Amino acid sequence: MNDSIRKHSKSFSLAATLLPRAIASDAVLLYAYCRRADDKIDLVPEADGTHVAALRAEVDWMYGSRPLADPLIAAMRELVSRRGIPRAYFEEFLAGLEMDASGTAYESFADLVTYAYRVAGIVGLMMCHVMGVRNRRALVHAAHLGIAMQLTNVARDVHEDWLRGRLYLPDEMLKRAGAADLRAQARRGPFPPDAREAVSAVIEELLGRAEAYYRSGDVGVELLSTRCGFAVRVARLVYSRIGACIRDRGCNPLAPRAVVSSLHKYALVARALLETAVRFPAAVLGARPRAPVEPLDFGELPLLEPQ
Repeated sequence: MNDSIRKHSKSFSLAATLLPRAIASDAVLLYAYCRRADDKIDLVPEADGTHVAALRAEVDWMYGSRPLADPLIAAMRELVSRRGIPRAYFEEFLAGLEMDASGTAYESFADLVTYAYRVAGIVGLMMCHVMGVRNRRALVHAAHLGIAMQLTNVARDVHEDWLRGRLYLPDEMLKRAGAADLRAQARRGPFPPDAREAVSAVIEELLGRAEAYYRSGDVGVELLSTRCGFAVRVARLVYSRIGACIRDRGCNPLAPRAVVSSLHKYALVARALLETAVRFPAAVLGARPRAPVEPLDFGELPLLEPQ
């Protein structure tokens, strides 16, 4: 499981090493499950409803009582019971994967936020249970942070997604930028060079919108325990730095994949440590964790606009 997280998400792997040991172990397990579920859709050329149905059956097993042969699902059964993770969160997560399997077209930014909430914001909500969040106000901010990170992923992976026959950029944004017919060209060959300038403008706008969600996520970070807040702040800073790297390259969708160097990551860890020391009262160190009881509903999330 640790190998999976190191291979697929160096940013999350770094943050996980900064969490308390028991929480880090649960976080890595949750990541392994989400990664495997995502791969069952992404790595299958013609993934469809049957693949999602198989994942839903795994959730049934996870929340059931029948003996399990799959060690990952057995471990997840113990985790969701011990941490009190609502089944509704997994159902939302799979609804997001179903959007991938069905080739959902994103007409508006709100449609893209729905997707980002399901595949990433919902993971932030699950992590609230893993970290024993005590304040329900933190849930909205946790979901917003996950959405911000997914919007950054979308901005970074435009060309990579195009090669897999996917386009996550919303039609309304493409139309404003002068690329209204781009979706019709998806799955028809290489990325059209004449669309590069328009897509760059959309990526720039998307990163600006992501910043509003990062700012909301910052509010939630300060509601976490000191150690967890430090780890989450590191992940937030690294991810937002990916957005800065994209901007440094002119938001060019054909540029090499944006990455944050190890040296820069160490600098961001130092920055997060300083911000944590300044902002977090020592009293939270002794607070007893208690997970939220009622799950957050997507309808409770405000749609944020760039400021």
